[in-house]
Amino acid sequence: MNMQVDALKQPQNQVARMLLEVKDLSVAYGKVEALSNASLCVGEGQIVTVIGPNGAGKTTLLSAIMGVLGSRGQVHFDGSLEAVPEVEVLVGRGLGLVPEKRELFASMSVADNLLLGAFQRHRRGDRSHGQTLQEVYELFPRLWERRDQLAATLSGGERQMLAVGRALMAKPKLLMLDEPSLGLAPLITREIFRIIGALRQQGVSILLVEQNARAALRVADYAYVLETGQIAMQGPARQLADDPRVIEAYLGLASKHQEMLAS
Repeated sequence: MNMQVDALKQPQNQVARMLLEVKDLSVAYGKVEALSNASLCVGEGQIVTVIGPNGAGKTTLLSAIMGVLGSRGQVHFDGSLEAVPEVEVLVGRGLGLVPEKRELFASMSVADNLLLGAFQRHRRGDRSHGQTLQEVYELFPRLWERRDQLAATLSGGERQMLAVGRALMAKPKLLMLDEPSLGLAPLITREIFRIIGALRQQGVSILLVEQNARAALRVADYAYVLETGQIAMQGPARQLADDPRVIEAYLGLASKHQEMLAS
């Protein structure tokens, strides 16, 4: 499917302040360009989603924004231009990433994994992480129940909760989530999307990369469609959800399973 980029292109005018502005971001693996001149914005208090098929470059996009991958283009975060995005700097300034593979410390307890998420805060002399830990346990009661268990013993859904909880320990202004529903049972998927909505109520902006387009478009304010490394469409999430091309490609008969996961 080849969509025109300007089909639903609309500025995010209702947002008081842009927290993240990405302009013409490109990533190449050798001679192969995996991401080509991608531009997107996330405003304060917004949930923005990037949907698209496997291999479209969604994970590459998040990795480049975070500084995990080298890139060309501009990343403006919280009012500053990150000429060369660096992970440690961005985390310290309030950008968090929950990667697709979770990347937990399997041989450590749930509680210790969470405390590691506040490492930079502690190093800066911030000793308020105990309050944040309590907030994470309130958001994820199951983590409180499993706090002394090794991360390796958790279910897939619990590991995802732990990965999100660990990221929240850094008190991010913007949290980037890479395929948070991947491999999860329907009941757990619904819980994860409920929590994504709850995080926005707590003042955390969200950039959500998802294959489950139906669930993502329901929770998001604004959406981008990424195809073969390029932004093919963008617009308010509800408007994209009603667009015939998006319905055909992502929300049609083949997505009955997504309907079950999103409801």
